[in-house]
Amino acid sequence: MTIDTSSPVDSSGLIPEIKKSKNKTRWLSWLLALAFLGGIGYAIYYQVAVVPTQQARRRVLTQPVQRQTLAIAVSANGTVKPERLINLSPKNSGILKQLLVKEGDIVKQGQIVAYMDDSNLRGQLTSAQGQLAQAEANLQKAQAGNRPQDIAQAQAQLDEAEANLQKVQAGNRSQDIAQAQARLQSAQAALSKAEDNFRRNQQLYNAGGISLQTLNQSRADRDSAQATVNEAQQALALQKAGSRSEDIEQARAVVNQRQQALALLKAGTRREDIDAARAQVTSARGSLQNIQAQINDTIIRAPFEGVVTKKYADPGAFVTPTTASSDVSSATSSSILALASTNEVVANLAETNISKIRLGQTVTIRADAYPGKKFEGKVKQIAAQSVVTQNVTSFEVRVALSDPQRLLRSGMNVTTEFQVGQLENALVVPTAAVVRRENATGVFVPGEDNNPVFTRIETGVTVNNFTEVKSGLTGNERVLLSFPPGSRPQSTPRGGVFPGLGGGGRSSGRSQGGGSP
Repeated sequence: MTIDTSSPVDSSGLIPEIKKSKNKTRWLSWLLALAFLGGIGYAIYYQVAVVPTQQARRRVLTQPVQRQTLAIAVSANGTVKPERLINLSPKNSGILKQLLVKEGDIVKQGQIVAYMDDSNLRGQLTSAQGQLAQAEANLQKAQAGNRPQDIAQAQAQLDEAEANLQKVQAGNRSQDIAQAQARLQSAQAALSKAEDNFRRNQQLYNAGGISLQTLNQSRADRDSAQATVNEAQQALALQKAGSRSEDIEQARAVVNQRQQALALLKAGTRREDIDAARAQVTSARGSLQNIQAQINDTIIRAPFEGVVTKKYADPGAFVTPTTASSDVSSATSSSILALASTNEVVANLAETNISKIRLGQTVTIRADAYPGKKFEGKVKQIAAQSVVTQNVTSFEVRVALSDPQRLLRSGMNVTTEFQVGQLENALVVPTAAVVRRENATGVFVPGEDNNPVFTRIETGVTVNNFTEVKSGLTGNERVLLSFPPGSRPQSTPRGGVFPGLGGGGRSSGRSQGGGSP
């Protein structure tokens, strides 16, 4: 471009035109800026409002109707309790000598947990043992009979008595009579001599030849000789007369006595004496066993396997017998400790469900203390008598618990599921898809243009997240789990209980067999 500067130009006329051009440029910039900002705002609105709405319209959740095998369970609340709970105490009052366990210890059946003081029983034990030994020795003596030496001694005594009897019965021998006769003759000769001497001294005394004393001495000698003659005469008469009948009977009685004594020794101990000796042994053994039992009672053993839940006494304390299940303070303070056995679950089931429970049924147990963890058990006892609490009839069911780690503690609240059966090849839909509308139960299925269409169904049992469909569906449908925005049909929450196994209903927040959610 070339500018001609040879001719002067008046610029004062150009100033208004330049100002107009600048104003037009400024307005155009503002318009372009506003248009840009409007485009950005529309883009943001489209992404935030329009696109999600279109996506939501396109994203409609459905699920096909299925056939499954449903495990039917009955749920109930339960409590963990020990199978056996006792206060352990001695049979007899006494001083606790030694305690071998503490709270929380697990003990085996028959394990020694404590010793009582038995010092006052040890002396009685020794005495009873001595009495038993004496009684047994007497019994052995009675059973063995008499010794040969005793029999021989009795035989000798009998022989002596028989010899004496024979001697008495035979009378005196001729030699004995002759000897007595000779003694009599000798005594008579001595008497004759004494009489001659006395007569001679009598004459001498009369003549004054001897003293009176000498005369008296000769008289005494004569009298003595006379007495000897008399004695010899009597002895001779006895010898000639022989033994008296009384002596013979006495000798015969002695013989009989010795014969009986010998017969008793040979016959041995009588059966009655042996029985009496045996009875004494039995009595002594019973006394010993009684003392031994009292000593054994001072050894406190665990009657069953369990855990020590409470200690009531320390060594040196005086403890007394108490009832095994006593909980009063006066009784527990006299006990040694409390012992609890393996835990079990006690659940209360409604009257309508008790007919489905059988011994040995599998039970699934859940505890709030262990979220997500399941414990297994089996039904071991069903109460024969119902319990009525606040006009609700229930039956107590005891469940044997499988908990080797002893995680569940006594007193914990648990939820139990009793596996009462299963439903084979059942037509099911998600429980979330089941609604109630116009006093009817049904589900929504996609219609033309995916519009929801309500279809009435008859429900059965509800297990976990699925509900049985007894009628109303063929099994080829898909049910709606969500609806496009603004197209959700109006429905009323389902109320009441639907037909099912056992009458249905809910218990502890979990559906029972035969119930509907």
